[in-house]
Amino acid sequence: APAEPAPTLVLFARGVMARLALWGALRVAIRENWGSSGATAKQTQLQFASEIVDAFDGQDPIPDAVDVEELLMQVMEEEFDTLLEDDSAQSVATDILRLWEEVSRGKEDLVLEYEGRAEKIKGKDVQALRGVPDDPEQDWSDGDEDPEDEDGVPTLIDTQPQPQPPERPPREEPEVDEDGFTTVKK
Repeated sequence: APAEPAPTLVLFARGVMARLALWGALRVAIRENWGSSGATAKQTQLQFASEIVDAFDGQDPIPDAVDVEELLMQVMEEEFDTLLEDDSAQSVATDILRLWEEVSRGKEDLVLEYEGRAEKIKGKDVQALRGVPDDPEQDWSDGDEDPEDEDGVPTLIDTQPQPQPPERPPREEPEVDEDGFTTVKK
């Protein structure tokens, strides 16, 4: 029988799964069925997370942000035929390294935060924006801010009907004099 994974690795895997669930690019790729495997969203995320966790399992030194970013981009390209140009993989890679550091110190706060945020967005649409990257320079927040402003979190689309644009003002009726001629106005 295979050995049980270390509790640290299990906690890290939970955090990675939750962080991937928050990644807008991955959510769009899954929603739009860009992958050729026909796997469910959960299966795809699980496979993706296992590749990331395997990269950390027993490694010394652990992968750095560039290695993790390259892995994320490689999986997106291989599984979804998607070439990312929005720097979101960099943001996700940074978060995954932060997760590893926290979990390695026995802390699960970040894992629980990601799991809570992932649970909140289940079933909501992600807005795909062209040319608007996640901001990797943005400071990490304690969750006190509006979740739409946090680094790496997709903007959610409100599915409520949108208000209609204001109508144009009514056109003035042409003035016709008693002989039937239209008066021209400027």
